[in-house]
Amino acid sequence: MQRGFNLDDNLRKEIRKFALQNAFEHGGKTQDKIVLSKILGTKPEFRTKVKEIIGDISEIVSSINQISFDEQKKEIEENYPDILKPKEKIIEREGLPPLENAIQGNVVTRFPPEPNGYPHIGHAKAAIINSEYAKMYGGKCILRMDDTNPEAERMEYHAAIKVGLDWLGIDFDLIKNTSDDMELFYEKGTELINAGKAYVCTCKRDDISKNRRERKECKCSFRDITQNNQDWKKMFEKFKPGEAIVRFRGDMKSDNAVMRDPVLFRIIDEKHYTKGNKYRVWPSYDFSVAIEDSNDGITHAFRSKEFELREDLINAILDSLGLRKPCQGFFSRLEFKGMPISKRVLKPLIEEGKVSWYDDPRLPTLEALRRRGIKAEAIKKFILSLGLTKANTLAPFDALESFNRKFVDANSIRLFMVKNPKKLRITGLPFSFVDIPNHPIKDMGKRRVEIDENVLIDGEDAKNIQNGSQIRLLGLGNVRITSVNEVLEGDFVKNGDSENISKIQWVTQKNSCEIKLLIPNQLFIDDKFNEDSLEELVVNTEPQYLKLKEGDEIQFVRFGYCRKDSQTQAIFTHK
Repeated sequence: MQRGFNLDDNLRKEIRKFALQNAFEHGGKTQDKIVLSKILGTKPEFRTKVKEIIGDISEIVSSINQISFDEQKKEIEENYPDILKPKEKIIEREGLPPLENAIQGNVVTRFPPEPNGYPHIGHAKAAIINSEYAKMYGGKCILRMDDTNPEAERMEYHAAIKVGLDWLGIDFDLIKNTSDDMELFYEKGTELINAGKAYVCTCKRDDISKNRRERKECKCSFRDITQNNQDWKKMFEKFKPGEAIVRFRGDMKSDNAVMRDPVLFRIIDEKHYTKGNKYRVWPSYDFSVAIEDSNDGITHAFRSKEFELREDLINAILDSLGLRKPCQGFFSRLEFKGMPISKRVLKPLIEEGKVSWYDDPRLPTLEALRRRGIKAEAIKKFILSLGLTKANTLAPFDALESFNRKFVDANSIRLFMVKNPKKLRITGLPFSFVDIPNHPIKDMGKRRVEIDENVLIDGEDAKNIQNGSQIRLLGLGNVRITSVNEVLEGDFVKNGDSENISKIQWVTQKNSCEIKLLIPNQLFIDDKFNEDSLEELVVNTEPQYLKLKEGDEIQFVRFGYCRKDSQTQAIFTHK
């Protein structure tokens, strides 16, 4: 096989080592795709060169697959003996693992959401992990709104995040905004410039990107401190957005692209939602989070794993300033299958009218989950059950449903509901009302249902009813069917047998209420929007529904758990 790219010897050795390890662990065979995935995970700069390196990887994989298992083991013993060292046994535990370097009473964590969108299940995971660790160690947890990009942030999102966190029941020991420390950022930025560890760059954006790809310093990096200070002052008064940025003097040769002289400050002339036009030079996320975590006394900083490559940069910034460094930890993003959390995906759905708003019950936003009937306690239990892992977490929604079912079942009133109703006329009813328990186990009282000879049953149940058969109307009694026509007819059976006959729900014809029932389904199937992701049914239920409060949980018997959304609408939660 022809080699596709001139890899250096060290990288070829690394590829061979992983390929040997994978083959050794899988009966002597490995695959080029598995090896490629590993290399791209550790060497992100090769993500743009997949076509070039895949030939070399395939060549190495092929050579390893052609030698025997014993030969593979011998090569490992001679060149990579660390592969054969016994791995530390992972002890499965419920909840979060212990923290490294944690002192009881001294742990400080933080949750720093950017108010540039509505909070979703991914935000919930980050907030709960940080909050729970603070509780585990009797420490503190800080809510810090990372509001340093006025182009994307709005008070609407700020408020939505606060409402979502309140709903989750997360208490913070301190609530602050990153923008409150702008003067501190300027002070530290000046300190880096004066130490020669940062410089003002006036290159065009395309040139900066090209230099970073090619690992070349730009001409601006050779300016002296005096010139940098002059240009730093101009950023506050004269330079226009895009004309100048402050860059950290990192390492343009680094394999970690994040370290190639990243941005520390940029000019944004948009009005900030709380600071107005007071500031126009804004810190980057990497710079502000580094300074804030150190300044706020954060001992353990957790974020999702897409920020893992930024760990080196944050440590380098703090080292350059002589500031204390927190322990950094990373966990996988959390989203549900077919329910993307990306604003890039969700915003167009709203703009195009495919979903109603961010509380649409098909979405993974906290407001949508609440409206659907998912309990905050269930979300917390579900997230803690996942533990602290960096393995990708694309969970099926029913994984959350199983936790939620335990919380809604005990408080869900049982009501009858029928779809596509079919009329049933009953003769010989010996009473004009029945008292039906609101819950089969828990004492939630009873509801009195006034009845006459005319009731409605579910259309699907009616299809299976035959003349002469018996059915049992739940909470009412047995009926022997005497006529199967447009209107079913039957006789009430006293002391009827309840074994081996259909048991179905019903509502009275004269005082049932008609409501709309929304049934959310998977939003995306194979990355394509599911046009049938929301079903709307018109159903009939008991008048007791009108007495419930908005937000009350219901179990429609033989159908599933639902939440009352309004007097005329309910939303299906899950089975």
